[in-house]
Amino acid sequence: MIGFLAAMLAFVSPAYAELKETIPTIKPSVVGIGTLLRTRSPAIVFVATGFAVGDGLSIVTNAHALPNLDVEKMETLGIVIGAGEKLDFRPATVAAIDREHDLAHLRLTGTPLPPLRLDNSGNVTEGQSLAFTGFPLGMNLGLTPVTHRAMLSAITPIVLPSLSSRRLDSRAISQLQRRPFQILQLDGTAYPGNSGSPVYDPDSGIVHGVLNMTFLKNQKENAISQPSGISYAIPVRYVRELLQEKAAGK
Repeated sequence: MIGFLAAMLAFVSPAYAELKETIPTIKPSVVGIGTLLRTRSPAIVFVATGFAVGDGLSIVTNAHALPNLDVEKMETLGIVIGAGEKLDFRPATVAAIDREHDLAHLRLTGTPLPPLRLDNSGNVTEGQSLAFTGFPLGMNLGLTPVTHRAMLSAITPIVLPSLSSRRLDSRAISQLQRRPFQILQLDGTAYPGNSGSPVYDPDSGIVHGVLNMTFLKNQKENAISQPSGISYAIPVRYVRELLQEKAAGK
């Protein structure tokens, strides 16, 4: 029995060791997305997670998370970085938005952040181990990046055929009229604040997807009365397309 347990520990420990080494390389690239309004209390409001890519001045997040700014009161969109008990806010501009895949590309100025590497191969398979790092509770317990493990449970269409026309709301109808695309279904538990988190390989840190906790759940689970532990992510190929759009000046 002891020999069997030792063999099992020897089998699983390398994976944990890999993630332990990868997390410190991921965290500096993960930021909060929020707004700053100096006359408000609190002045900074968290809305989602994002992460740096490309030259370190590009930030990727979910499009649905971007708020309508109060321009008259000079509310500013930007990224939020935890610095001990203090928060560092850096303004950002919207460079491009992909509403169909619920992605947004923000641009910073100043010092670049460490960028994460995006998967170029598209070789992601069901059963593959993944991890995601973000802010599941926003700033409720301080802006501390939290990492969760996940398995790629399925690569599935974004919309399932509705069982009844009564379940087709305006958003579902709009989605059905668009070209279908595949999304990543994960068995890891995530929360709304995780929207925009990078979903990456625990060993290499290469990003395979962008976690999405609202837009996709509305499409896939609008007939379920009780929320499930399933999470979804947008494949990173659409991030690359969005970044290329901006680079081409579209």
